[in-house]
Amino acid sequence: MNRIKRLMAALAACVFVAVSCDVNDQTQPEEIYLDVNANNISGQWELVEWNGTSLTSGTYVYLDIVRNDRTYTMYQNIDSFGNVPHKVTGSYFIETDPELGAIIRGNYDHDSGDWAHRYIVKDLTSDSMTWVAKDDPEFIQKFVRVESVPVE
Repeated sequence: MNRIKRLMAALAACVFVAVSCDVNDQTQPEEIYLDVNANNISGQWELVEWNGTSLTSGTYVYLDIVRNDRTYTMYQNIDSFGNVPHKVTGSYFIETDPELGAIIRGNYDHDSGDWAHRYIVKDLTSDSMTWVAKDDPEFIQKFVRVESVPVE
């Protein structure tokens, strides 16, 4: 009878160890947020959400942000006819507000002047970032990093 009790206790201990190990393996690593600076936002990005909604199929916005000269190229077909990409170039600037954090603003190389909004950059990781219009907190854009811009 003692052997059965010891065997049951040993089995219970094995099950407990197996379950506790399984629980630890399922924990997600904590997200690492990056400082918003020209180095960390440089690269190619795709707009995947606009005001909480995914872009319509076939619609795209890509940003190619260059660190060295603080320029960008945007490829988009939101305001173009058919699937013809509209290419926009310009410069960007990052400033820090003590209360709001990092704010990105920019201008266009052609005659349109400054961007319509200044954006608070939130939740910058190596793979994604969110821009919230400083003057309209409901105007939110979510970008994800991509390997390359598939249009030119």
